[in-house]
Order: sequence, then structure tokens, then C-alpha cells
Amino acid sequence: MAEKNKTPEKKRRGPRVSIIFKSISGLAVLMIVFSVIVSIIGFNGFTQALMEQYYDGAVHTADTAIMILDSDRIDDYYASGGKTREYTQVSDKLETLCNSSGSTFIYVIRPDKTYDNITFLFSTINENSSYTRYEFGYVRPTTNDEYKEKYRRLYEEGSDNELVIRDQGYIETDPHITAMIPIRDKSGKTTAILCVQRQMDSLVNVRNTYLGKVFFSMLGLLIFVVIGQSIYLNRVILRPVKQIANEAGRFASDNTAADKKLEEKIRTRDEISLLASSIDRMEERIIRYVEDLTKATAEKERISTELSLAARIQADMLPGVFPPFPDRAEFDIYAAMDPAKEVGGDFYDFFLVDDDHLCIVMADVSGKGVPAALFMMSSKIILANNAMSGKSPAQILTDTNAAVCANNREDMFVTVWLGILELSTGRLTAANAGHEYPVLMKPDGEFELYRDKHGFVLGGISGMSYKEYEIRLSPGSKLFLYTDGVPEATDKAQEQFGIDRMIGALNEQSSAAPGEILKNVRRSVNEFVKDAEQFDDLTMLCIEYRGAGKSADDKAADGDHDA
Repeated sequence: MAEKNKTPEKKRRGPRVSIIFKSISGLAVLMIVFSVIVSIIGFNGFTQALMEQYYDGAVHTADTAIMILDSDRIDDYYASGGKTREYTQVSDKLETLCNSSGSTFIYVIRPDKTYDNITFLFSTINENSSYTRYEFGYVRPTTNDEYKEKYRRLYEEGSDNELVIRDQGYIETDPHITAMIPIRDKSGKTTAILCVQRQMDSLVNVRNTYLGKVFFSMLGLLIFVVIGQSIYLNRVILRPVKQIANEAGRFASDNTAADKKLEEKIRTRDEISLLASSIDRMEERIIRYVEDLTKATAEKERISTELSLAARIQADMLPGVFPPFPDRAEFDIYAAMDPAKEVGGDFYDFFLVDDDHLCIVMADVSGKGVPAALFMMSSKIILANNAMSGKSPAQILTDTNAAVCANNREDMFVTVWLGILELSTGRLTAANAGHEYPVLMKPDGEFELYRDKHGFVLGGISGMSYKEYEIRLSPGSKLFLYTDGVPEATDKAQEQFGIDRMIGALNEQSSAAPGEILKNVRRSVNEFVKDAEQFDDLTMLCIEYRGAGKSADDKAADGDHDA
């Protein structure tokens, strides 16, 4: 009788020990949660206090800088070109303030009407900073939509100051805070924006120290909880978990249903039992999933095949046989396009309008992928049709813009450089719709950027008209056209290839044939970006004008625009 009473007694003690252990574990978890909550509250309060100090310092410095500027002479500063004595005095005072206040960067900017780009009027850098000062008149894209919205508030909503804090996520600079103050004339109209940037090194260092202490405290408590829970798991949960693991391994090998389900083997009536039931349901469904996956894989392969076909169709639309006009000795031309995805939005084109005129096109559609490729093909056809009608470059762009805007529900746009070369004289008539500057090389000279006149992009605003200009190419001259994918090619450190490197690559063998020149540029880009993923379509074209003999009248017409 005594032996019979002992067994039930042990069975009753088991659950009690388990409950007590679970209670201790639950208390430890509650301690961790409470510590985390307290740490977060303290962290946020501490960060907020420091942030207010940074904000007050930045705004105070901005208010002081406003007193240095004459708000009614912003237009005069802009017109000075950064070279007048008055401009220099103001710039020196701002630089002194930048150093004395501990600011990193004090600058005055003017955004354009859409706030997409900003122009620097003043730019001062702290002498202890590693930043580079922007030259007067430098134009760069707005950093992001947050900055764009701040500019809009200062100009359109009468905001007295705006603040940007950049200390989280990926940013291209160290953590900093930027205070923005509007510069208003006597009428109250905002004419520019003064910005003060301060680094937040102290905030970041203190915050990291705080997080380190919290981390090690939590780590110690976590180790304690893990050890206790491990003992419990080994005694109570390990065996059924092994059964589940063995069944999972068997199913992964055989891919067949088990003779006896796990829920019949494991009857703990807890989360482990639920897991066992889930494994049983998984085994029942996974065969159906395999069938569905097979169908999905086939569909994916079909889409991949169609994309490959689209890429071939797009490539076939571009001139791809070189030399394209082997019977024409007046010029040599070569072009290449390397899309960032299967299909791209860049395109080039060249064709003879008549026996004496060669049309050259370089364009870049907004966006990437299939939508950009479709827009590219329609834009290319419209441009070619207008060019073959014998129109001037300016009229070609004007009429193409009207056609694109008429059917542009997706609000896409395309930048275009288009030129028509008169082969008998070397006269090149060109127009630019928001595209990159061309690069010219005079005979026996070097490639140099040619800053031509820019019009608005095609497809952006209906009713736009475009201006054209002329350049006289001498025999031996070369013209290089490209899309922004070349100078904006980026390595893993997020540094861009840039215009200077591109021109340097062109001049490595400037006397080479156009095909070799393009290979040199592409090789330089590849060596720069290395293993970084290609961000944008990369398209280039180079033409060498060899000449067809000039009359006396032609030679007399050569002037300052000769190349």
C-alpha cells in the first residue's frame, strides 16, 4: 500500500515544479521587459534634451548669420558672380561665424521653382571640417523629398524656420542637424534660404555609450534566463522536439506522408503539441505546394523568356552593325547601350536624312525596365519620323514634345540631344532637351565639355519650344554623346565616376577610332565601379568627322564655333 501511494505523490509534484519554474521564468521575462521600457524612456528623454541644445545652437547661429546678410541685396549677390568686394566681405564674415560658432557648414541657397535643384550663393566650411565647400553658383539636386518640403514651407507657407535631423538610416554624411531660415526682402517675400549645419558627434557618442551599457545589462539578464530555460527545455521539451525534428528530416528525404501522425505521438496539450499538429498539416499541404511551385516556376521561366525577347527586340531597334555606312568616307561612328535591367530606357540613333545630312540622337527616358523601354521605343519612332521630314533640330524637338505630351498618361519624360551634321561642310546644327552636355574634340586636340543651350525635357510640359545652335566640325574633330549612367556610375562606397574621370578616359587615346574610344571609357567605368551593381542604363556614342573637302566659302565661314 505504501508503494502505491508514492507514485501518485510524485505525479502531483511534477506539475507544481513546472508551474514554479514557469513563474520564475515569467518574472525574469517581466524584468527584462521592464528594463527595456525604462531604458527606452531614459534614452528618448536624454536624446531629446541633447537634441534641443543642438537645435537652439543651430537656430541661434542662423539668426546671427541673417544679420550679416543684407536681405534686400540677394539678387545683387547672385548677380555678382561671387567676385565683388561686398560679396567677399559677407562671405568672410559668414566663414568667421561658422568657425566661431562651431558650425560645420553655413550656406545660402536658392531652390528652383519645383524645388528639385538648389543653387549655392554662399558656402562656408568650418576649418576643422573635412567637407568641401561648394563654389558660387554651383547647382545640385535637392537631397531628398524632406528637404524639398522644407524649402516649400519656407517659400510658400511663410514658415520662420525649418529643421532637418539626419542621424538614422543610411546618409552620405556624418549625423548632423540643419536649421533653415528664410531670407526675406522688405516686402516680406522669401528670396533665399540660409542654412546652418552642425554635426552631432557628441550626441551619437553619448547615445552609443548608453546603448552599450543597456546592452550588456540586458545580456547578463538574458544569460540568466537562457540557462534556466535551457534546463527546463532539456527535461520537458527536448524529447518531443527531437521527434518533430526526426519527422521533419524524414519528410524532407522521402516527401511522403507519415504512417502515424505526430499529434498521435505527442499529447502534451501545449505549444509543442500545436507544433506537432502544424507539422502534420504541413506534410499534407506541401505536396500540393510542390505542384503549385512547379506551375509558378514554369510561369517565371515564361516571363524571363519574354523579357529576353523584349531585350532582343529593343536591341534590334538600335543601330547595331558597325561600320553602319561603309561606303561613306566622311565620318566614322560607333555607339553602344548597356541596360541596367533586362530592358532599358536609354537609346541612341543615327541615320541619313538625305545624302548630305546625318541625324544623330542621344536620349534618356525617365525610369527603368519595361515601362521605360516602351516609352523609349515610341519616343524614338516619333523623333525619327520628324527628323526624316526635313525639319530643323529645334522643330523636331518641338513637334516631338507635342506628340509625347498628347499621350503621356504616366507622366514620363525623356531627355534628348539631337544634331544634324551636314557632311559636305561639317556644319553641325543641334538642340538639347534637358540632356547631358556633349563632349567635343578639335583636330589634334583633347576632349572638352561643350556647355550648350538646354531646353526642357520632352513630355514634361506641352507647348514648349526649343532653340538650336551650330558648331563647325573640322576634319579630324570628334563628338562624344552619353547618358547620365556614365558619369553617375557608382562604386560600393557610393562615389560617382564623374565628368572629370569620363573626360580623362576619353583623352587616354583621343586619337583612336570611335569604337576604341568607347571601349576605353567602358573599361574605365568597370575598373571604377568594380563589383558594384549597375544603377542606371549606360549608353555612349562617338562620331569622328573626316571631312569631304571644303570650298573657299566654307573655309571663310569657319569661326569661333569651329571644332
